[in-house]
Amino acid sequence: MKKITSLLALVFLLFTAAMQAQGTIRGTVVDGENNTPLPGVNVVVNGTTNGVTTDFDGLFEIQVAKNTGALRVSYVGFAPLTVNFDVTGKKVVDLGTINLKMDSDALDEVIVKAYSLAIDRKTPVAVSTIKAETIENELGSQEFPEILKTTPGVYVTRGGGGFGDAELRIRGFNSQNVAVMINGIPVNDMENGNVYWSNWAGLADVTSSMQVQRGLGAAMIGLPSIGGTVNIVTKSTDIAAGGNVMMTTGNDGYTKYGFTISTGLLDSGWAATASLSRTTGEQFVDGTTIDAYSYFLNVAKKINENHELSFTAFGAPQRHGQRQNRLLIDDYRVSDRGIRTNTDYGYKNGQILNHEDNFYHKPQMSLNHYWTINEISSLTTSVYASYGTGGGGGTAGLNKFGKYDTNYRDEPFAPVNFDQIVAENKALGAAASAETFLRASINNHQWYGALSTYNTELSEYIDLSAGVDIRFYKGDHSTELTDLLGASFYIDNNDVNNPNKVVKEGDTYNYNDSGYTNWGGLFAQAEYNKDKISAVLSVAGNNTSYKREDYFKYTPEDPLRETDWVNFTAFSTKGGLNYRLDSKNNVFANIGYFERAPFSDAVFINNTNITNENAENQKIFSAELGYGFRSDKFRADLNVYRTKWMDRTYTISRTADNIQYTANILGVDALHQGIELELSYRPIETLTLTGMASLGDWQWDNDVKNVQVFDDQQNAIGDPIDIFIDGVKVGNSAQTTFAIGADYEVLETTTLRASFNYAADYFADYNPTGRTTSNLPQTWEMPDYGLLDLGLTHRFNFGGFNAQINANVFNVLDTEYISDAQDGSGSVASTALVYFGAGRTYTVGAKINF
Repeated sequence: MKKITSLLALVFLLFTAAMQAQGTIRGTVVDGENNTPLPGVNVVVNGTTNGVTTDFDGLFEIQVAKNTGALRVSYVGFAPLTVNFDVTGKKVVDLGTINLKMDSDALDEVIVKAYSLAIDRKTPVAVSTIKAETIENELGSQEFPEILKTTPGVYVTRGGGGFGDAELRIRGFNSQNVAVMINGIPVNDMENGNVYWSNWAGLADVTSSMQVQRGLGAAMIGLPSIGGTVNIVTKSTDIAAGGNVMMTTGNDGYTKYGFTISTGLLDSGWAATASLSRTTGEQFVDGTTIDAYSYFLNVAKKINENHELSFTAFGAPQRHGQRQNRLLIDDYRVSDRGIRTNTDYGYKNGQILNHEDNFYHKPQMSLNHYWTINEISSLTTSVYASYGTGGGGGTAGLNKFGKYDTNYRDEPFAPVNFDQIVAENKALGAAASAETFLRASINNHQWYGALSTYNTELSEYIDLSAGVDIRFYKGDHSTELTDLLGASFYIDNNDVNNPNKVVKEGDTYNYNDSGYTNWGGLFAQAEYNKDKISAVLSVAGNNTSYKREDYFKYTPEDPLRETDWVNFTAFSTKGGLNYRLDSKNNVFANIGYFERAPFSDAVFINNTNITNENAENQKIFSAELGYGFRSDKFRADLNVYRTKWMDRTYTISRTADNIQYTANILGVDALHQGIELELSYRPIETLTLTGMASLGDWQWDNDVKNVQVFDDQQNAIGDPIDIFIDGVKVGNSAQTTFAIGADYEVLETTTLRASFNYAADYFADYNPTGRTTSNLPQTWEMPDYGLLDLGLTHRFNFGGFNAQINANVFNVLDTEYISDAQDGSGSVASTALVYFGAGRTYTVGAKINF
């Protein structure tokens, strides 16, 4: 009865609120130069945060609470426009066609170049843009990159299922090979290229747009963008005055609440936007508890017509439980918790204790200066800093509680009884070293950088951009003892400076070192744009320097304690051409070659200060062809690509006389090629249909023969080995994906959504260097699967404020599917270690704008 009463009250509230709307305004926004529709244009009622964005054919519809006022129409790369409206005595007002003009002096044009954004029908790359409205309406409790799952060539999983543990892959390349930028600033880890999405959990609340450039992107700076580039642009000074409060709830106690407030651009030239939120609860997987905050601040000052300063700071301190250990498929079957099973947590003193967890805080601050030098030239400069603190938990010592062990679990796969371990450790006595305890791998860092881009017009049709990219990084790595589980101390012998060290909770043990990474790069790009032709040619060069300092393996007097700098110089060049056949059709082509330095772990052998003298740059060659079509009702993008990755960084190890030696495996090549299609169709004004298809063929391109390991005196260690990978499929990403979707306005204020995603040709992950025997089978192919999501957005007026409710149900059919797998013996299902994806989940959220 309570549920029925609540539902009736909600329906009454929505009906009453909807009746308060004054009128509806419609219009179409087009490029004033070629009269083509502009999708993603921001249309906001002046003095409020009531806003919408145009659809793929430039159409918008917005409800207004007052009879008269003005709309601010703005789009990246165009001069903003103010349009007055009057709906007195009318239900609907059609403003007709609104023309936006390109403006090279506009701040948004500077943002295009500084943030390396692609422009539709002009930049010759394969690109998809996600609008803020889409993120707000459809993300729910999903991981931030999951909003990209309907994008061609993109595959996203939640990894083990913990908060922020998602993994993004583009065209078969993992996050190490996908460049991620926030406001033009790279965020891939300087040492290993990884992206940890839990560090950026609050971005969804303040993202203005999110652009995916597949393959050779528009970024001029040197980035690990073998698969593609993700550009995230946050809200800035052009946001209207006002704010919002929001709250979202979902399955398993998921709760998120927060607010955003903005001053808008004041008469004094100042503007500020601030956002704060908190997320608690649990994810679908057992034991994946969440306690996360996020904050964002942007303060800008328009000094005069030529200068503007903008300071941005954001971060997301959080702690969440993880599922780090995969299980066999049969293990999930026998476990009472089924696909939710997680063996990486237990209980201590009646409280949940995650022995695998993640805790981190990575605030990033940047100061941006936009300088309009004259009518044809501008300079944008960003200086930034990031300070990361935290790490990931784990077990140490004897580790008595294996996943099958029932001594410390009520049954196999059940939560760990940590109270029993505490009692046993105490029974050993105060003089005994701990047998089993918990530790954390700490990875703190300091990162400073500067990025400056000069833009000028060489002629009426040619623009030149050139700049410098400088980065300094220090990462401090150690192990910290976090919980003795009832013991008094632990004896560690890994520090040569302190043998038989007595370790207490909070102390460092096992290893302690620092890695230094410096980066310096120069880039230049020329753009040609006349009539139907747009062309781009860019070159870049960079030097990556690594150094390592070890505080445990060497004494202060040992000359090996700190290595010399190891340098890798690389360059890149790429070019492309876009030809607009007419107002509806365009074609493009691009081609490029670039090199990338190996990551730090391939430079220093086995976490020591021994340098891998033969480490060398990886080489990438890529080419792409594309076609685009735009009309009032239909939009299509088709592209084919071919990427050859040569000299991928791999090493093998051998042990002789208790010393481990490493050899580079040179000549490991992979070929990634495929076809991508993206469609949008609006048969009637209230219905939009979308679709995408991505057909990939990603495989290793050669065998590698006679790999020999040598010691430091160049003596051969063991026999040479062969690696048989020619024709073996690349694992860890679905090579075939399809998606269809529909948005239907059942009422002027209510939209229903449905999307279906299908994944196939998905092969288990594996280490290619482990395939040392010929005629091995293809790695295990996971079963195909399809997921259906449904959503609803209802907009209404609440006490004079614009408000909306978003509801989403993910995996509506509760489809059981494997989202990740590690190949096992014989490459068959029964030996693969897997993660199952989440079952049916849901979120319901409300937001009030003021």
